[in-house]
Order: sequence, then C-alpha cells, then structure tokens
Amino acid sequence: MDSPERPHLEAWLRYADDLGLGPFYLDRAPQSTPDVGPFSDSRAAESVPAPVSSAATAPSIAAVAPRRAPEPPIPQKPTAASAFTPQVSGPSLFEERIENDSLARILDDIGPNCTRCKLHKARTHIVFGVGSPKAQLVFVGEGPGHDEDVQGEPFVGRAGKLLTQMIEAMGLRRQDVYICNVVKCRPPENRLPERDEIATCSPYLLRQLGVIQPKVICCLGACSAQTLLNTNQGISRYRGEWFDFHGSKLIATYHPAYLLRNPPTKSEVWKDLQKVMAVLGLEPPRKSKSS
Repeated sequence: MDSPERPHLEAWLRYADDLGLGPFYLDRAPQSTPDVGPFSDSRAAESVPAPVSSAATAPSIAAVAPRRAPEPPIPQKPTAASAFTPQVSGPSLFEERIENDSLARILDDIGPNCTRCKLHKARTHIVFGVGSPKAQLVFVGEGPGHDEDVQGEPFVGRAGKLLTQMIEAMGLRRQDVYICNVVKCRPPENRLPERDEIATCSPYLLRQLGVIQPKVICCLGACSAQTLLNTNQGISRYRGEWFDFHGSKLIATYHPAYLLRNPPTKSEVWKDLQKVMAVLGLEPPRKSKSS
C-alpha cells in the first residue's frame, strides 16, 4: 500500500544504498572511507576567488587560475592558534539589500542579453536560479555546465540529478529549496570562472541571498565557498563546519560532480547534509508499516 512518505522513502533508500549506508532504519553506521584531498570539481581546480564585499557591489576577487592545479595533501586539522577564520564582515547583506528587491527584479536587472563579461560570447542561456523564493535552504554552485546552458536551469545534468537525489534523501523536493550559482553563464570548456567574471556576477548572487534570507546556505564546491567566505583556503580545511553569513548559517561540502568521480566521498557529504537537516529540524523519511 502506498503512503505519502513512500516517494521520500524510496529516494532516501536509493541515495543511502548508493552511499553504502544500508537502510536507515537498521541504524547501520556507514563504513569509514579514506580521506580525500582538497576538493576540485569537474570544472575547477582548488584556485581562489578572493574576498567578496559584504555590500551588493562588485567584490574584490583574487587571481583565479583557469587550469587545474595539482592537489596538495590534506592539511592536518588546524590547532586553536591556526584555526581557519572566514572573513565575513561588515553590515548585513540583508539590511543593506535594495529597497523592494526581488528575484524578478534581479533577473530583470541582469537582462536577457547580458554582455557585462566575456562569458556571454559562448552562452546559450543565462542560468539564474530555480526553486522557492522563501526557501530555508539555498544550494550555491560554481557555474552552469553544458546541460544547464542548454536548458537555462542550474544542476540538471548528471551532477544535478545526484543533487536532486540528495535533496530528496533529506525529505525535501527541489521546489522546496533554492539552487543557484556564483556565475550565471557557462565558462568555456567548463573551466573555473575567472576573477573578472566572478567580480561581475557575484553581486547578483549576494542580492539573491539577500532577498531569500535562507536559514542555511550550502556551498557546493570550493569556488562558491571561497567566494562567500572570502578565503583562498582549500575546502578540506573547513568542509562540514558552520559559519555565520550575515544571519544565515553557512556550510560547505563537496560538489556533486566530485562525488561522481569519487563515490566513496558520498558518505562524507551525507554527514554534512545531516548537519543541515538538524538545523532545519528535518528527519529522514521513516519506514511505513503499510509500505
């Protein structure tokens, strides 16, 4: 017999099975997985977009290398004296947001034929964002890929399908959250966005976050985390840790594209998602006796 919980249950079971966790109702602890190096997703090395201004103006971005750099070994857990500290400072983005701002107004300000940076030369569609404007949870990626450029919607390719599966495993639907990227146009050959591109486009991301005012921001991959946390540190340094981002709680985890290349790290991302669920008061769907 079907129940309202069954679609969420099946989604969770598919994701948990993919992680090797086993059914959640068996309380089976996930097997330990080997540590991984700093995250480098399919489109980027762990290069550095530099500090982003807290106001909705073009931030100052440090140099970003377009080519993948060799991945350094995992740093040791920092001591109290050398602990990672993000540079999130200044007045709240949400207090300084444009009067009567809205997602529709932001999209209108970008315009259908934006030519502010060189990414417009090869794009098919501007990929703005999708989901609920009142979402408590926002996922922020790096930039559109091929499928996203064609369809005009973020995270619809293979990595997007995995992200959808992860969202459903949390007991949510895509339409319950909001999904967007640091840049709105696809970088050629899926390369890392360059500093001028990030400087041009990231203010629109800040405005999106200011309008939505989510309870939790989940950065997917190094580029979005480094942009919002104003750091050049690799994601392994702070992945899974909580930070305050102008009234929202921010956490960074690995990009779904990285998980496709490194399946064992899915269990690490699931741990991060469980932290998000705890903050949002969510629980995995329970097994229905009638199912």
